[in-house]
Amino acid sequence: MATAPASSMPPVPSTAEYGGDEVSALVLDPGYSTTRAGFAGEDVPKSVVPTYYGKHGSESSKFKLFFGDNSIHNPAADFYIHNPMSSDSTVEDWEVAKQLWEYSIVSRLTGQRPGDPSKNGLNDAQEGDVKMEDVEEFERPLAESPLLMTEPAWNPPKSREKAIEIAMEEWGAPAFFMVKDGVSAAFSAGKPTALVIDIGAATTKVTPVVDGIVLKKGVQKSPFAGNFVSQQIRNIFSTSQPTVPLVPHYMVQAKVPVDAGQPSQATYKSFANPPPDSFRRLQEDRVLLEFKESVVQVWPGGSRFNEDQVRQSGVGGRPFEMPDGWNQVFGPERFKATEGLFDAKQAVPGPEGSSDNRPKPDQTIPAMIQNALAAVDVDSKPHMLNNVVVTGSSSLLYGFTDRINAELQALFPSPRVRLSAPSNTAERKFAPWIGGSILASLGSFHQMWVSKSEFAEHGSDIVHKRCK
Repeated sequence: MATAPASSMPPVPSTAEYGGDEVSALVLDPGYSTTRAGFAGEDVPKSVVPTYYGKHGSESSKFKLFFGDNSIHNPAADFYIHNPMSSDSTVEDWEVAKQLWEYSIVSRLTGQRPGDPSKNGLNDAQEGDVKMEDVEEFERPLAESPLLMTEPAWNPPKSREKAIEIAMEEWGAPAFFMVKDGVSAAFSAGKPTALVIDIGAATTKVTPVVDGIVLKKGVQKSPFAGNFVSQQIRNIFSTSQPTVPLVPHYMVQAKVPVDAGQPSQATYKSFANPPPDSFRRLQEDRVLLEFKESVVQVWPGGSRFNEDQVRQSGVGGRPFEMPDGWNQVFGPERFKATEGLFDAKQAVPGPEGSSDNRPKPDQTIPAMIQNALAAVDVDSKPHMLNNVVVTGSSSLLYGFTDRINAELQALFPSPRVRLSAPSNTAERKFAPWIGGSILASLGSFHQMWVSKSEFAEHGSDIVHKRCK
């Protein structure tokens, strides 16, 4: 790559101004399911909090917000569950997102900033008024830590500007930078050029990255990801004969063992004012997550999935017990939940009368990979197929990487295909955060930060010039 003339490069700041290697930067990786935060240079984020939050109160009273695992799983009347992110992983409610991000940083990493010592009750009263800007400086959570944030490749310009304004003006960060999550995921695998396949909770993304730069024309996204698999499991449960009961943990008071397939003999809790549907939905999703992790399996590919043929082949089953004690051994049906990600025709329809959100043929993972590579230069395609990075929590489904490999071999039989999919769960789940951690801790990254003085001079527009 050509080197920019020295005159066009930003002035190299002092270490104190930017953080550099001496002051530890913070890395924030917001997602639809969880928000990850931690110090640059560390292996995994120390703060992983649900992006879902609780809102308690009636319409006639002021709502109170609750963040964190310990707060959002307690059943209560008028306790509603919301998410500040939209289904495409961009921010929808900035006021709540700011509070959630601050909670993830302050509660787990930095702690509360000290207040103004003149107001702690231990000092003599001062003559005259105390300057409000001085008081604010004490309370800003990032006054000593530069902040690197990840963002999706399609993040709108207004959202980028809002992010740097929050970091600089409200949190007091001395420096800021934004990096595309596809780029940071590639860097976590040590690959400046890669095809990144990221399967999260709400979005599946296929991102071509060349020399640390996202090829935007090749970026593919689909709303069919981990949450879609959960909905497919719901469809399987509701259309089974008999139907599979889905009872969340908070509703069970006591249970007794029963034989497989037999009705539950549990005692259920009664609520004078039961929690809202949004709360129950979140708790059901926790049960479905357990089911996905222990039962669901991805068909290895090579041939079209056929449930009857699989049943005749004698594939073994996997047992699962619901919170109320109902249990069953799941056989070939455990493969059905993920097939819609690869073959739109194989998506399981919901019960009659339900809204049926099924993928289109171009929203399947093989189609998105093909469309992403179609936008790549012909000479770069073999190199990209040799550096395929698989990441995202939903990619941890049993057999997922084998299926991706089979689909790639079927689509591109001649070039050599090599997958990078760490077996370490944390590395797969937190790849964008880990890549950001590596970037922000590099000495060569020192000159990339947008400093507070540059933000003051150029305003929020500078994020588009410096963070490409």
